Amino acid sequence: MLAAGAVSKRIGSRWILHRVSLSVPDGQVLGLFGPNGAGKTTLLRILALLARPTEGQVVLRPAGHGERLLEGPALRAHLGFLGHESYLDPRLTARENLSFYARLYDVPQSDRRVDELLDQVGLALFAHEPVRTFSRGMVQRLAMARTFLHRPSLLFLDEPLSGLDAQGAVVFEALLGEARAARASAVLVSHDVAAGWRLADRVAVLAGGELVLEGPASEIGPDRVQAEYRARAQSAERSRAAWSASHGRSA
Repeated sequence: MLAAGAVSKRIGSRWILHRVSLSVPDGQVLGLFGPNGAGKTTLLRILALLARPTEGQVVLRPAGHGERLLEGPALRAHLGFLGHESYLDPRLTARENLSFYARLYDVPQSDRRVDELLDQVGLALFAHEPVRTFSRGMVQRLAMARTFLHRPSLLFLDEPLSGLDAQGAVVFEALLGEARAARASAVLVSHDVAAGWRLADRVAVLAGGELVLEGPASEIGPDRVQAEYRARAQSAERSRAAWSASHGRSA
């Protein structure tokens, strides 16, 4: 389970997030949508303990640990983060990269797990090739393998389908399905509303740093999410145009 309670974030004099509260139960995926600049990545990084909120709190409770709260390294061992950076060493081979993370997370039967994932993401034939020679899609597949390697129960996924072909998307969905079956909680940020909604149990729309829509995906269809998304994006564009006009610039 993961939850945010009245989380706010200020950078300089600007508030990036304002009192965002949400929760994701064990075994569920929250699809997080919103226009550019809405604060989605900032919120995801705060939830993943990669950034601190200015106000509010984050509670992370890995599945299977009851009400006991973990902290520090013990908690981080249960986190999986897939962002815009791959966190892979381009000088190392695919296998060397995963083996490094397997040691870092003390993954049981690590050699077997690494080989299993390389095969699952379609990179077994490239296991001994340096990552610097990989295409964008291959790097994303390996980053997926890194994210799911230690079977994390708290997942933070920022545009996970970016750079993937249709088969890569199928592989990602399989990995996410396995994690969900193991009662992992996930927050998935996506600009692809249809794909993100299909993968989610709950959906939320963030705009201007505020949560403007949130609830079960079964009750909030992709058309409503898309409509809210467009309305907020158009509102932001009008605000930018008004600001430009007031400062003597063409919109």
